[in-house]
Amino acid sequence: MTSTTDHNSEHSSFLETHPEIGLIELLIADGNGILRGKRITRDKLASVYEEGILLPGSLFCLDTSGANVEGAGLVWTDGDADRVCQAVPGTLKPVPWHKKGLAQILLTMYEEDETPFFADPRHVLKGIIDRFTAMGLKPVTAVELEFYLIDKERTGAGYPQPPVSPISGLRHSAPAVYGIDELYDYDDFLEEVASMAKAQGIPADTMVAEYAPGQYEVNLHHVDDPLLACDQAVLLKRLVKHVAQRHGMEATFMAKPYTQESGNGTHIHVSLLDESGKNIFQGKGTNEEDRLSDEIKWAIGGLCESMAESMVLFAPNANSYRRFQLGSYAPHTPCWGINNRTVALRIPAGHPAATRIEHRVAGADASPHLVMSAVLAGMLHGMENKIDPGPRITGNAYKQKEATLPNIWPDAIDAFDNGKILPKYLGQEFCNVFSACRKTERERFNSYISTVEFDWYLRTV
Repeated sequence: MTSTTDHNSEHSSFLETHPEIGLIELLIADGNGILRGKRITRDKLASVYEEGILLPGSLFCLDTSGANVEGAGLVWTDGDADRVCQAVPGTLKPVPWHKKGLAQILLTMYEEDETPFFADPRHVLKGIIDRFTAMGLKPVTAVELEFYLIDKERTGAGYPQPPVSPISGLRHSAPAVYGIDELYDYDDFLEEVASMAKAQGIPADTMVAEYAPGQYEVNLHHVDDPLLACDQAVLLKRLVKHVAQRHGMEATFMAKPYTQESGNGTHIHVSLLDESGKNIFQGKGTNEEDRLSDEIKWAIGGLCESMAESMVLFAPNANSYRRFQLGSYAPHTPCWGINNRTVALRIPAGHPAATRIEHRVAGADASPHLVMSAVLAGMLHGMENKIDPGPRITGNAYKQKEATLPNIWPDAIDAFDNGKILPKYLGQEFCNVFSACRKTERERFNSYISTVEFDWYLRTV
């Protein structure tokens, strides 16, 4: 935790620089990666920095809809007790899309004795980072997020549809991967995302049109602090949604909003630096295989071995599993390759000094902090046990490897519950709460009758 002097300096300097700020949003990312919190007036900010603010620990046992999961043990079992939330240093920023003077700051939760609250995903991730630090290693990470721009007006059947281009007046209906004209069509939106990201210190450095109509990918620049990378990813998702609203559209990070189009993924890039700043994933040779060190192969081996039990972290809800279809760029089995987008773990092309793993499994609907936790945990497991990843895939992995990852929600929950690797790194207590939340959300989801059931069965059976 940061000293009181540092805290006071940060908040007082910010308020002095921004006299127009009247309200501050206190934000905390729950176990679903969804930001929750409250607003305060500027005169209350000093007390947040000096004393923290009380919020219930049950924030971390909510399903995606925001409903309490009583079976997780953080609601009635302990009287829905409050914990102390402290400001995350460096996250106090203006909210440039808001017309009135508004700022925001991230929080993280502690027990009253200032020990980290076990169910807060930031602390789960911090514990894993500390294990790398003890080994003299620093993860350098970058997050890539895919999203769809959608029209505020739904189709006649109530489904989402691409927006009408403000330039051409047309509704795109064909894929335009890396299309430049598609960027022009939404130039004002994309420019405003870039401008507001810069104002908030979020390093969104690349945006491209993706494979489906209205789909885009935004890349965050790599940083040597995985906590910071995930904080930036959560805040970027919020920013994109608000800017889309300003332009008369909506943005969704839902894993699979369209049946016939590609899904939205979260790709994590990771390399490891030693204490001298050298990338330990870089091998000593010059050909493709020799450019990889033993450490990166062990890390890949651990990621492959832990992937099945990590699936419910990568794909946390009912819609998440719609994304895993053959030939869809969503992986279906633990495998790796070099410069190959059909595998789960890709070694991108480029300079040997930039050798890294691109983890391609998670959906954009997952919590960035928990995705990063599972990725780093898998790498640690592989490196600590020197796990052989097996031969790399060359060519089309979909044709060569049988689908083995859990591709339905209950199987993924079962794999997580029976996992032997993740509890060692994420903590058994956290795993119990997360599992209870997923099981309850699944039960609630299954209790609803979908429109497809009416279309198929109401008159026919």
